[in-house]
Amino acid sequence: MFVDSFWALMPAIIAIGLALLTKEVYSSLFIGILFGGLLYSNFGFAGTMQHVFVDGMIGQLSDPWNVGILIFLVILGSMVMLMNRAGGSAAFGRWAVEHVKTKAGAQVATIVLGCLIFIDDYFNCLTVGSVMRPLTDKHKISREKLAYLIDATAAPVCIIAPISSWAAAVTGFVDGANGLTLFIRAIPYNFYALLTIVMMFTLTVANFDYGPMRKAELGEIEKKLKEKEKKADHSSMTGAEDQPHPPVSGKGRVIHLVLPIVALIVSCIIGMIYTGGFFEGENFIDAFSNSDASVGLVYGSVVALVLTIIFMLVTRVLSFNECMNAIPEGFKSMVPAILILTFAWTLKSMTDSLGAATYVAGIVENIADNSAVMSLLPAIVFIIGAFLAFATGTSWGTFGILIPIVVNVFGADINNELMIMAISACMAGAVCGDHCSPISDTTIMASAGAECDHIKHVSTQLPYALTAAGVSCVVYIFSGIVNTVFKVKTAWLISLPVGIVAMVGCLLIIRSKYTKK
Repeated sequence: MFVDSFWALMPAIIAIGLALLTKEVYSSLFIGILFGGLLYSNFGFAGTMQHVFVDGMIGQLSDPWNVGILIFLVILGSMVMLMNRAGGSAAFGRWAVEHVKTKAGAQVATIVLGCLIFIDDYFNCLTVGSVMRPLTDKHKISREKLAYLIDATAAPVCIIAPISSWAAAVTGFVDGANGLTLFIRAIPYNFYALLTIVMMFTLTVANFDYGPMRKAELGEIEKKLKEKEKKADHSSMTGAEDQPHPPVSGKGRVIHLVLPIVALIVSCIIGMIYTGGFFEGENFIDAFSNSDASVGLVYGSVVALVLTIIFMLVTRVLSFNECMNAIPEGFKSMVPAILILTFAWTLKSMTDSLGAATYVAGIVENIADNSAVMSLLPAIVFIIGAFLAFATGTSWGTFGILIPIVVNVFGADINNELMIMAISACMAGAVCGDHCSPISDTTIMASAGAECDHIKHVSTQLPYALTAAGVSCVVYIFSGIVNTVFKVKTAWLISLPVGIVAMVGCLLIIRSKYTKK
């Protein structure tokens, strides 16, 4: 009754709805999980307990991929704590204030760094967050805005980077055709990812925000002013400022932040291509396509952690005991993200067991069989992909469901431009839904990287993501018509510039309304 039907999506819908209404994510996720267990067991007590805790939670926490991601999270948290205790983050903050003079400059620097770290979205979220927090804090940029910039340069950038864990995942879902070739050809049609980048730069250059993000930004300015007044009053009474807690070394330099990050990037790249067989004779591209991102990130982060500890000891900014004490503190800082991830993975297992994939696949196949709507197929696939990724919190799962269906509809005809467009729409929709969803692991990582309240990040980001999604959907409709009606083979040469103009125009219209207010 409940399997392979719309009921399969209800646990996720309930969890997301409750999270947005109550602003409390842990209980909301658990209620969604519990409801999924009840549906699966047909409301039996023993069956629900078995499915929720054994099949769901324990099953997800014993999955090798998930365990690898959790280990990577813990190690990265420890590295961030080491850099903070060594004074590297504080030194970078002082350096950045001297060299980056404006709020817009700080945002552009965050966007550029996010675009440069395109290897993996988890890696992107936590690395960009730890590096840019001191700079964005100095320029009174809210943690909500930082979380948005991190999230918008994570999955949207990885999905248009041929050398990334996402490209490897996508190519693995394509049977009967060269997956990497399809991925590269689909990049110009990935309107959501490209327009999200355009949107970030437009918001920064035009210097405005809207919706809940505007309130967050204005609130941050007011909070900083109050903190400054309170700090001045306290200093005048005591004659001294509060001592930092936990203690931060006064010997730290910018190199104590930059070198560990560089070591992490290089080590993770080497770790990923190692798992793909690079040192066994595979070329770089194939090694990346065949890599196990979870294991590669663990290898890379462990090596980077050891190198960071050695560097801190050699430069004498931290003692051995201080380094060892920072490791469990870093673990503690990642506990909220780990808890939310565990619940999100368990919720996904509930929807999987109820047959959400089969239900959505049936809808897509029925639409694809209707030749009258073929020109609208990319837009339809985009919407379905966004909804599925939003409800399940997974982009990669959405790829796995929709891409094989699209390839089968077109018979793996690599010369069919509409198929390329539909595959790209699937990827764009999955990233869009992932970007919006409070149960998405990337969204959770962005909150952790920015040290931002998770629900605040989701609620402030949602209007921005929906704006980019709306423009992208219209451009997919336009692109499909250009290809099928006007027989333009490389439709992106027309539709992408139109999309960029539409995106900028839409944002300027919104800005004019806020200016009038």
